[in-house]
Amino acid sequence: MSALAKTRYFWRSAAVGLKHSPFVHFIAVTTIAIALFAAGLARGGARVLDNLLASLGGEVEVTVYLSPELGQDEAHGVRGRVEALSRGQVSLVPPDAAMARLREELGELGEALSELPENPLPATLELRVPPDQRTPEALQALAKELRALPGVAGVDYGEAAVERLTAIARALRFGALVAFAVVLSATVVIVAATLQLAIYSRREEIEIQKLVGATDRFVKAPFLLEGLLQGLLGAGVALLGLWAFGRLVGPTLGSLFAFLLGPGVGAPWVEPRLALELVGAGCGLGLGGSFVAVGRFLRV
Repeated sequence: MSALAKTRYFWRSAAVGLKHSPFVHFIAVTTIAIALFAAGLARGGARVLDNLLASLGGEVEVTVYLSPELGQDEAHGVRGRVEALSRGQVSLVPPDAAMARLREELGELGEALSELPENPLPATLELRVPPDQRTPEALQALAKELRALPGVAGVDYGEAAVERLTAIARALRFGALVAFAVVLSATVVIVAATLQLAIYSRREEIEIQKLVGATDRFVKAPFLLEGLLQGLLGAGVALLGLWAFGRLVGPTLGSLFAFLLGPGVGAPWVEPRLALELVGAGCGLGLGGSFVAVGRFLRV
């Protein structure tokens, strides 16, 4: 038998297998679709989390306190060095401007500041760090370099808040990864169990093939293709569900939480990269389940 004839036989046998046990394959396709739909929602949630971290990271400011003895020209010189070192946006806040801001923030209590004999606030530099320096490690390294500059008395960037936010994001990602691994493992087991039922219903056909000299690889091929088709169908159903979710629920989520999560909530839930990933994952789940099921049957 030629390679082309074998390929046609394998695909025809796989199609016949799908028609032979439609309910069993429906369960497998539904299981794969649910797992991939949950994975797609998790990816959408991760994207929303990234937008949230980016928006909150944009509010992170590094405050550089200058030495009181610095003059205005020296303060501008330090500002230039900080801007060159950090590659961020730096603004100089003179002591008078800092006092006026503090008086405005205190409201009625700010009138008491006028009783002070002199302005105790130093000149400061407010630094808006670029996105690639908003991680705790990068901010810590930047603060260390800024403290070493001449004319700098201190640096503050809300270290505790930044580390807490990053730790929460890391915990959420790890939890999602563990849950995803558990769901994938359970999906492979369910798909393998359902395919094993389909294989047992065709055991007489397989035994005849073995009697006439068919190899294990020849017997496995149609069932592996069945698993591949199940994965493709499951991925298609999951993508359709994500598209419907984005069209029906996405705008509502975008309007409800745009003030907190930014515009990423209303973005399309089905993107080309996500579609390719889910199709690949569906094929992997289908092939993995069918490989396990056929292996169990041939070992019996």
